[in-house]
Amino acid sequence: MDDPNEKMMILKMIEDGKIDPEEGSKLLMSVNREQVRSIDQSGAGIKSSSKWFRVRVTDMTTGAKKATVSLPIALMDWGIRVGAHFAPEIGNLDFTELSDFMSQENEGKIIDVIDEEDGEHVEIFIE
Repeated sequence: MDDPNEKMMILKMIEDGKIDPEEGSKLLMSVNREQVRSIDQSGAGIKSSSKWFRVRVTDMTTGAKKATVSLPIALMDWGIRVGAHFAPEIGNLDFTELSDFMSQENEGKIIDVIDEEDGEHVEIFIE
């Protein structure tokens, strides 16, 4: 299951409502796991193109994690494209630029916010 068309088929099934996003995420993770296991043609190493969008919310008082979300970048890209169709009026947000940013080789922490009013620390990563 390492054909890029399979990922697009999964995303299309989510878009059409045939499967829910959670099930689609599991299928995409399965595809990515198989890609990680595949050996490249030269036998020199392992191919991996799986990237993740991760959000972590931590309680600043206790240090306990309040929420953790991990989504494949492919699913995020699909969501951005769909969102652009349903909400084109969102200020001057360039959905194409956002999608391009997420699909490039950008990795690491991209947002680090402390909400003192709610006592939360929000971190967003691309890994």
